[in-house]
Amino acid sequence: MARSSDQFRIGLRSTGCLNGEMMTSLRQAWAALSPRLKILEPVQFSSEHWSLIERLHAHFNDREAHTHLPMPIARFREDACREIYEHAKDFDDVKTVYVDDGWLLADGTPDTMARYMRHYNADVDEMMGVLVPSARYRKGHYAYGKFTVPQPHGLHADHSAEDPAGTGEPICIARIETLGTHYVAGDYKAHDPRTQSMLKALRYWISVPEGEPENILQELLKRGTVKTIPVNSVMLMVAGNGSANSQITQHIAARPPDGGLHSAFFQRQYKLYSSQTSSKRQLL
Repeated sequence: MARSSDQFRIGLRSTGCLNGEMMTSLRQAWAALSPRLKILEPVQFSSEHWSLIERLHAHFNDREAHTHLPMPIARFREDACREIYEHAKDFDDVKTVYVDDGWLLADGTPDTMARYMRHYNADVDEMMGVLVPSARYRKGHYAYGKFTVPQPHGLHADHSAEDPAGTGEPICIARIETLGTHYVAGDYKAHDPRTQSMLKALRYWISVPEGEPENILQELLKRGTVKTIPVNSVMLMVAGNGSANSQITQHIAARPPDGGLHSAFFQRQYKLYSSQTSSKRQLL
């Protein structure tokens, strides 16, 4: 069960996360972001979400705070949504591009989607510089076109296979116009054995005593055990390899209808550095 904003504030006070001056500075920095962003509009956080943000800002690997993620931190501006979606509709299959050194150092004028990915990267980096100052870019990718799923991609988490020591890490994802991603809500450890079995069905897309995965997904959506990320929003989640102090977000792509749907997807994952490691942000 989600905790109230008052309970979150009690948690913040008990851990001594942020003093009043730091909280004010954080909120002022967030309010000043909008003019600097190219395609995103920062969310105006509720008091409950501010309590969560302040907690993650002080120490990102806070498992209790992770049980309240994903949460929206920004929305795409309407003109950006429109152009991204119209460009995605020009393709009858899915094109996936990884943001590696070759992509970052590519010569020439970027195509439409690469240009928007660069804007997304820059805007999300600006926001993460406020929300989680210890975050540094790890990896990212984007995909666009007509999405069809002949074999369902089951419930999964975004790991950091290249860094076995990586624990809970920030990751920001977004879906444009269609196919919002589903995720498991709340504290995973609190689910009863029957629900755990149902989640196993979604993870491996197999039959279990409780039923078939297609029906189980619909049942868990009705219950609210599984929820859906809104489209056109940037969602802050948890990636990495997990630890006692983290809960990695488990999610599953929404299944398109027969014939598929056009959409676009953006993802940017971060690693965490201590203040002793680097005193200067070096985001790509």
